[in-house]
Amino acid sequence: MGLPPCSGRLHFLNSRVLDIKLIREKTDFVRQRLATRGAGDDAKIDQLLKLDEQRRKSLAEVETLKSLRNRVSKEIGALMGQKKIAEAEAKKAETKNLGDQIAALDKQSAEAEGARDALMLQLPNLPHESVALGKSADDNPEIRVFGSKMEFAFKPRSHVELCESLKLVDFARAAKLSGSGFLLYTNWGARLERALIQFLLDLHITQHEYTEVSPPLMVGEQCLVGVGQFPKFKDQYYGVAEGDDAKNLGKLYLVPTAETPVANIHREEILPEKELPIKYCAYTPCFRGEAGAAGVGTRGMIRVHQFDKVELIKIVKPEQSYDELETMVANAEKVLQLLGLHYRVILLCTGDMGFGSAKTYDIEVWAPGQGSYLEVSSCSNCEDFQSRRMNMRFKTETGDNKFPHILNGSGTALARLFVALVETHQQADGSVQIPEALQPYLKTARITA
Repeated sequence: MGLPPCSGRLHFLNSRVLDIKLIREKTDFVRQRLATRGAGDDAKIDQLLKLDEQRRKSLAEVETLKSLRNRVSKEIGALMGQKKIAEAEAKKAETKNLGDQIAALDKQSAEAEGARDALMLQLPNLPHESVALGKSADDNPEIRVFGSKMEFAFKPRSHVELCESLKLVDFARAAKLSGSGFLLYTNWGARLERALIQFLLDLHITQHEYTEVSPPLMVGEQCLVGVGQFPKFKDQYYGVAEGDDAKNLGKLYLVPTAETPVANIHREEILPEKELPIKYCAYTPCFRGEAGAAGVGTRGMIRVHQFDKVELIKIVKPEQSYDELETMVANAEKVLQLLGLHYRVILLCTGDMGFGSAKTYDIEVWAPGQGSYLEVSSCSNCEDFQSRRMNMRFKTETGDNKFPHILNGSGTALARLFVALVETHQQADGSVQIPEALQPYLKTARITA
């Protein structure tokens, strides 16, 4: 798909991230939008522009000196032709001095550019104007609600109780194998997890027209930089070493989400406009080193280091991206509707948004046994933030190269979907009723002890 990788590739540390031209020309606007996030990133703009000006000044001086050196070189040739050897040698000394100055300025320019680009990699995306202003999750507006909370004639059990009584998950042996934050699905639990994955993939492929891909579970650092997970969150992911060779540690990382490899599929490529939109769907296990603080809410399946997820990725033309975002949210909602689960959609405010997102909707499903909502999907429009980091472009019909907008969404995440399903559809006798849409995959209508 698309054209071969373009020549003159940018190393990921030279990614432009936010548009430097926008920062130069609309400095106050960029500073104001960053300030809405409340993380102090707006204070970095002055230093960024200072480094950018140093680079540009050095480059301008280099061009002036190169022009002068070219002129002197021509004079040397003329003098040599006139047998004015002494004057020619003096001019040669002058060109050497110019060469030393040029080399010094090139070094200054490269250092300023490196410092500028490193600083730019630390800047998050600018929130879209439609995003609500706020400081934390408490300020997230609720957009809509589907269904109502399940009412029981008995006290509902938690998923931990249900998983233990029905032998769906063996928490103790999982901890014996890998420590806390890992799961060992057993018998009907393993079959239910597999059925949910197959159901999600089939839904998005056959009804929502995504193309399924199965990506590597280990990726290079450039992929994590590309989607905005590095360098800011580098301490939260699992680095991989081959054998006991510590020198290789950090060359590859376990994927924290399928977004990481899938969004990078077309990095450093120029795609024909006619191929957009591109819609990918992928199942992967996901690995997160930071699974949440110890204590309340960490027992069971709510916060784990490894979980399954079906991810949705779209690469689209900029003018279509916000319509595509609404469609992606609807695709994720369809999962919960078919499974008969109560949920709500919220819009993340500026202070609660992810690093790379311009606008994000979270879908939170109700878990009766927890007495709370659990996030099972997060759908984001990153606009051209990621495509700039990846140097991914598309060629318009008029021949211009533009950065596409990239969207990502959970379609959806497990194990929280698993939690909500067993807690919502539990029966008085301790069994779990299986939603009709899932029965063809699990080959049963009910899980019993």
